[in-house]
Amino acid sequence: MPAPDAPGPSPLLVFGPRSTTYDFGPDHPLTPRRFGPGISLLEALGAVPGLAPEPASDDELVWIHEPGYIEAVKALSRNPMGPFRAGIGPGDTPAFAGMHEASAAVAGGSLRAMEAILRGDVIHAFHPGGGLHHAMPARASGFCVYDDPALAIARARRDDMRVMYIDLDVHHGDGVQAIHWGDPGVLTVSIHESGLTLFPGTGFPDELGGGAAIGTKINLPLEAGTGEKGWLAALELVLPALAERFRPEVIVSQHGADAHAFDPLAHLRITTTAMGAASRLIDGLAHRYADGRWLSTGGGGYDVYRVVPRTWSHVWIAATHQELPAELPEPWRERWADDAERNGQAPIPVGFDDEPNAGLQRGPVDDRLDARAVATAQAVLDRALELLPVV
Repeated sequence: MPAPDAPGPSPLLVFGPRSTTYDFGPDHPLTPRRFGPGISLLEALGAVPGLAPEPASDDELVWIHEPGYIEAVKALSRNPMGPFRAGIGPGDTPAFAGMHEASAAVAGGSLRAMEAILRGDVIHAFHPGGGLHHAMPARASGFCVYDDPALAIARARRDDMRVMYIDLDVHHGDGVQAIHWGDPGVLTVSIHESGLTLFPGTGFPDELGGGAAIGTKINLPLEAGTGEKGWLAALELVLPALAERFRPEVIVSQHGADAHAFDPLAHLRITTTAMGAASRLIDGLAHRYADGRWLSTGGGGYDVYRVVPRTWSHVWIAATHQELPAELPEPWRERWADDAERNGQAPIPVGFDDEPNAGLQRGPVDDRLDARAVATAQAVLDRALELLPVV
């Protein structure tokens, strides 16, 4: 397989007409508006959608979801005003017409991308509309109906592949962790704002997996206000060491953009610069340990114009081993400037990378938070290496 710094086959970009149908309504934070600026910036970098998501079948969804839950989703999909249940209703995950088909298509997109990787058609695939990591076996949660990363992992496990799942979203990847809790062939690593201050209230270091899988579920909870230095240093400490011990045969990652300093729903202060470095780190691990096999997904991210497109682009740039362009394309910035202004997300930055600390002033508190992030990562890693067998 190509070395991480060499050009390789173009990654598979998963996007199509059904991608924008996963839509909880005009006032919901997870808006399909993100696909306009997000996909158009990827296209400006040379990306061409190559896989249009279609719904996963019920027989596939039951690999990770309870049959009764799927039936509940279908019922509310037909009648969104019906009795609310299974985590679907007013609040984070409201019912909408066609919800089952739209949600199953997200799941199908990640599933078919994984199958393309397993067949050897591609080594990298990117599904920006995927990453719905909160969905549980029998309930929806946190904007997520069906858990597409968990389904893609389940498909790889059917081929007996060891899977390393890396979750960069600001929220704990609780659904993926729960679904694969007892499987020692799935190593999950989630770095997120602490559950003490943010939904879903889980993701602490003592959540290690069940039975034979103890030690394969890794959590790096960070204090509110932690910045890019501590976040990236924690990943650079933990991910290579865990990959060396676990020896994954395929990597699945979730690149939620909501850890960014500009994001309105959380309290970390990460930059696109650090997110890009993390994407390149994951790409390197995929080439070193998994013959390049890497499925990346999107996830959260609620600053649609300044953050989400640049975060997605960093994943694509890492996967294609491109040099980072000096600036965002001016025609793209002009195209989306008015929309960004109307939605209170202006001005659009000039570059793919941010200013240090996203332009925010640093002080002694920031240094202490970053130091505690690294200390947490070291303690978690030490414990994990005690528990994980050498492959």
